[in-house]
Amino acid sequence: MKKILGIGNALVDVLYPLENEQIIQDLDLQKGAMQLIDAERFETLRGFLSEAQCAKTTGGSACNTILALARLGASTGLIGRIGRDDNGRFFHDSFAAAGVEPRLMSADEPTGVASTFITPDGERTFGTFLGAAALMQADDLVGNWWEGYSYIYIEGYLVQNHALITRLVDEAHQAGLTVCLDLASYNIVEADRNFFAQLLQKTDIVFANEEEAKAFAGCPAHKALDVLAQTCRVAVVKVGADGALAKSGADEVAVPAVPVSKVVDTTAAGDYFAAGFLYAHAAGRSLSECLAAGAKLAAEVIKVVGTRLADDVWQQLRQSVCQA
Repeated sequence: MKKILGIGNALVDVLYPLENEQIIQDLDLQKGAMQLIDAERFETLRGFLSEAQCAKTTGGSACNTILALARLGASTGLIGRIGRDDNGRFFHDSFAAAGVEPRLMSADEPTGVASTFITPDGERTFGTFLGAAALMQADDLVGNWWEGYSYIYIEGYLVQNHALITRLVDEAHQAGLTVCLDLASYNIVEADRNFFAQLLQKTDIVFANEEEAKAFAGCPAHKALDVLAQTCRVAVVKVGADGALAKSGADEVAVPAVPVSKVVDTTAAGDYFAAGFLYAHAAGRSLSECLAAGAKLAAEVIKVVGTRLADDVWQQLRQSVCQA
């Protein structure tokens, strides 16, 4: 099977299930979005939440996708930057245990932390301190990292570093990799739409949810799919409970969402969807089969807090996705 390399912000997620939205308002965070916070505000936030119940897991959009691909049995690698601290060791060991080939650089800055607030409706809001992840630069990229890989999966949050993302995409294309991009968050797209438009011209597969697609194209999901497909070989738009859409040339397909009795936490739903889609795509399956594989993974991760699925769930997913 073709190998898949990911690059993104290497983060540790600290998850806070909430009974209401008051804390989000008190912290002046925008519900449902990812907002960057600096070191000072991060320390304030940690103090504010020192007594709150929380759980810890690895995070970062592309990192979630790569870890899920590895659990499916795909050959994967990951590029990122972590700190020389307990969170950094936790992050490294989690990926090594899953069989991911590490391309993890280290720094004196602390490992990045995404404080994740989960409201009763399952929506998640991020206050993200990038820490060491923010220090990743274009000159850090090493040419032979691409060797043996067929796909590069990029999280859209990196778009805020134009020099890094431009060099990354150009070098990956020169090495013959299929370039895949997730649009990350609607507010990120809104803030840098012109650069995204340039980047999509060099992108082979783009993933967006309906808010991100609308932020880019200025129209609802179905029409936004057409806009995205005009610049990318494959465009994918996720429409939540209504499933997902994809278009490649004249081929347009849709699949329904897998029914879930209760949505616990939407964290990483899009990341896991991308993992299922890319696994099937790398195996040479049809567009509808790729969407169906993505829907299966997304349905499982929204049943739990965070991204950690039980071993028996992964076994079932490997049987239904990998052996389809």
